[in-house]
Amino acid sequence: MTRQLFLIAVCLFPSVLFAQDVNTAPRESSDLKSIFNGKDLNGWDGDPTLWSVKDGVIHGETTAENPAKGNTFLIWKGGSTKDFELRLSFRCNATNNSGIQYRSKHFTDASAKNKWVVKGYQHELRNEAKFPNISGFIYDEGGKRGRICLVGEKASWEKDGKQVHGTLIDQAGFEKLFKLDDWNDVVIIGRGNQIKHYLNNRLILDFTDNEPSLALLEGVLALQLHAGKPMWAEFKNIRIRELKE
Repeated sequence: MTRQLFLIAVCLFPSVLFAQDVNTAPRESSDLKSIFNGKDLNGWDGDPTLWSVKDGVIHGETTAENPAKGNTFLIWKGGSTKDFELRLSFRCNATNNSGIQYRSKHFTDASAKNKWVVKGYQHELRNEAKFPNISGFIYDEGGKRGRICLVGEKASWEKDGKQVHGTLIDQAGFEKLFKLDDWNDVVIIGRGNQIKHYLNNRLILDFTDNEPSLALLEGVLALQLHAGKPMWAEFKNIRIRELKE
């Protein structure tokens, strides 16, 4: 296409110039709200012996001397996740795994192993690049469905279980995308019963929960420290916005 024809096309069809690949994250909106001030954990609630702020980032760590008593979470107290867009960056080590809870529930009954137990949809976080134990899949934390939707899947959950409808990324693509031992960017978008996960600007998961008795449509946002082997996980640039019709 010549420059002249290109300019004519842009004038007649301006949307062509701004068309966006459906496999990349939406452009960042100006109405995203920062929910971590980079100084302290104001607006968040978690075990103070495990969570802190170091060098401007949220730092969660367990040790052999100070283990987590069951999976434990740092819970955002400033709102809930319903129809939402969440953006943040994370890094963690490889001895254990972490996660981002959304549309989840805070449990404080007698069954809870600590004061900060959260159950529901979890965006898995790991410092690994080999399928299937990688960052990005949806795990049913505290539920019965296990790994609800894996990285690379466009899938839905129906009355008779999960149905996979397509592939978004493969092993080789993920290895190129994920940054081992470094910061990775996450975007989570939930609209109604559809959820999309993006990693480093690339769509890696598209899930629709068509089982009304199991689908989660609203709930808390939280960050996880996993019980078991000592671990650490860090988070920064946490922003969220409500999506309106």
